[in-house]
Amino acid sequence: MATSLAPTRSYSDAVTALNTLQTNFSVLDAIRKSGKKMNHQAIPEMIEWVRRIGYKPSDFNKLNIIHVAGTKGKGSTCAFTSSILSQYRRDPGTFSISKIGMYTSPHLRAVRERIQLDGESLSESLFAKYFFQVWERMEASATAEGHDPTVKPVYFRFLTLVAFHTYMEEGVDTAIFEVGVGGEYDSTNIIEKPTVAGITSLGIDHVSVLGATIEEIAWHKAGVIKPMCPVFTVEQAGSALEVIEKRAKENNSKLGVVGVHPAIAANEVKLGLSAEYQKANASLAAALAAEHLKALGVEVGFAQDSPLPKFFKRGLENVVWPGRCQIKQEGAIEWCIDGAHTVESLEVAGKWFAGRVDKDDKRKRVLIFNQQVRDSTALISSLANSLKQVLGDSVPLFDHAVFCTNVTWKGNGYKVDLASHGSDPNAVAELVVQKVLAAAWAEETSGPGSKSVTHVLPTIEDAVRVVKDIEGEVQVFVTGSLHLVGGVLEVLDP
Repeated sequence: MATSLAPTRSYSDAVTALNTLQTNFSVLDAIRKSGKKMNHQAIPEMIEWVRRIGYKPSDFNKLNIIHVAGTKGKGSTCAFTSSILSQYRRDPGTFSISKIGMYTSPHLRAVRERIQLDGESLSESLFAKYFFQVWERMEASATAEGHDPTVKPVYFRFLTLVAFHTYMEEGVDTAIFEVGVGGEYDSTNIIEKPTVAGITSLGIDHVSVLGATIEEIAWHKAGVIKPMCPVFTVEQAGSALEVIEKRAKENNSKLGVVGVHPAIAANEVKLGLSAEYQKANASLAAALAAEHLKALGVEVGFAQDSPLPKFFKRGLENVVWPGRCQIKQEGAIEWCIDGAHTVESLEVAGKWFAGRVDKDDKRKRVLIFNQQVRDSTALISSLANSLKQVLGDSVPLFDHAVFCTNVTWKGNGYKVDLASHGSDPNAVAELVVQKVLAAAWAEETSGPGSKSVTHVLPTIEDAVRVVKDIEGEVQVFVTGSLHLVGGVLEVLDP
């Protein structure tokens, strides 16, 4: 249970207060072991929190929300969509959009990244201002109604409330909301009338709360479909698409299945996120942006079989989304960074990195990997297999394979924005997961030509030091966890 804190105004104080709302490992572990799934009480509870801070869900209709669910590519699709729409905000001949909000998760380096205004992270001062306004409204309403003012919603729910409040206060008239987990019972799903909904590629993830089959997961994700609201999805496995189609029909919603747009497939557009798998996300974003603009009264002449409008091209080319297909050159070191963290996403991320490998160059290659909570051995297998598919068995995949925790710094621990209470602290301290990962990697890469030097390390700073101590040119692949990716970016540029 969170403790009541005196109202303060600094960003650091806001993040410290927010961190008291994290669910600790012992509680999360008990929930996982109980088999308890997300349930129908989640949305009524969230609606009550909304009431406690002075709103009702219908108030948020004025934000003109695009709601995006899925397993892979949700954040990238949101970023593409925001970038396209920002071109219309800047166009003096278009007056339909004045301010764009985008709410995504998780963050990489700073919590305020989750709540964006016009393509920029919320400033520290605005984050603190709106965070504590929500905090204080909650405590005031609890006191007035005879409730315990120390009781607050958990971390993600609270941030969702801060996002809604921020966008209402800032006069946002287009908002893009990424689902946190699932869809049907996600805290963002108090949205009543989105202009359009999107469902990205589906896969098996969060089985403890969503279910272990693709059909169960598709049902949860399709919960973002609202009555009469158009919805778009990418090509899905047959059974998953059938579930989405059924839920769309139940809501009398028009469903569009979006293939890769011909101009994107033909590389007529140089995507700001360059991996092959991003083409599907970019195509879905284009469909969402066109439908949203149509709802606002702007016809852009977009069609799946016609040329992309110039603003769409510009938005897709100019998108910035750190930690996803990111290339960062630092002297003789090329950092290839992608926060893939599911079996399916690691498969495509591995192929993306392998496509950048020149088998004949003399650069040393380094893998930095962690995944603290999911099935780590399955993820390692997926990554190794995807690399082998492109590079073959005769080419050593990496000269060094580094497995570290998500702890940022030696001695100082986590940066406050990156602190996590959801992992077993004993397992982190004893490097339990990292030792399992190292063993799994050794098994996957054993055989002729294998020569990886394996490192099991307690912090991200230690992992980065391994790379910087290598002489000559180095190519590094950082993947497995967005928390890891954020920590690496923080260490590289504190």
